[in-house]
Amino acid sequence: MDGKKQIVIIDDHPLFREGIKSVIQSDDRYKVVGEAGSAGQGLELVKELKVDLAVVDISLPDLNGFDLIRSILRCSSDIRIIVVSMHCKVDYVVKAFQAGALGYITKDSAAERLIQGIEHTLKGEYFMDSSVSCQVIKKLVNLPDNKPVPCSEGYDSLTTREQEIMVLVANGMSSQKIADRLYISPKTVENHRSRIMRKLDVSNVIDLVKHAAKIGLVDLDLWKE
Repeated sequence: MDGKKQIVIIDDHPLFREGIKSVIQSDDRYKVVGEAGSAGQGLELVKELKVDLAVVDISLPDLNGFDLIRSILRCSSDIRIIVVSMHCKVDYVVKAFQAGALGYITKDSAAERLIQGIEHTLKGEYFMDSSVSCQVIKKLVNLPDNKPVPCSEGYDSLTTREQEIMVLVANGMSSQKIADRLYISPKTVENHRSRIMRKLDVSNVIDLVKHAAKIGLVDLDLWKE
């Protein structure tokens, strides 16, 4: 083994696959070990090869990318998935993350953002194309369009993963449920939560919820009996 992270590309456009392969293999940390033009072929690659990450398109001839993501993760929950798609509609992005993807990049941005996205995704961190990230945050936390995207000095100091966990904790999810959703261990969730509370200078979950409500991440009325 050469130590390189093993990547497969699942996209039905051969020329685009070739372009993506060229971008990935320009970085000597990564190696494309397989390519597929359909979901079925992609699943076979995942089953046959030792794969660290899959680059997946949404529009495939035999199965949509959301179902493919779920199928890949059923084969191995250790595989990281980043979507590279022509679709920039926020609902597509949200559905991809809900299916289990950790990264989403539009094809227009792939040449510039793919390596950065792969780096984050392989670490288990969420990564979004900047052109859709604000829209996705609004959608995920159900903010009305006339409210600003959450912003505070403490919140901005959090990593992407910490921001995600803060939203889930503030909405009342247990460490086990968060772990199941994000494919990490409960202990990792608790470690993230401790760092979040330290960065925000709060000492308990109630204060964390209040801080989240203050910056618009959660509605405190949801916590009332």
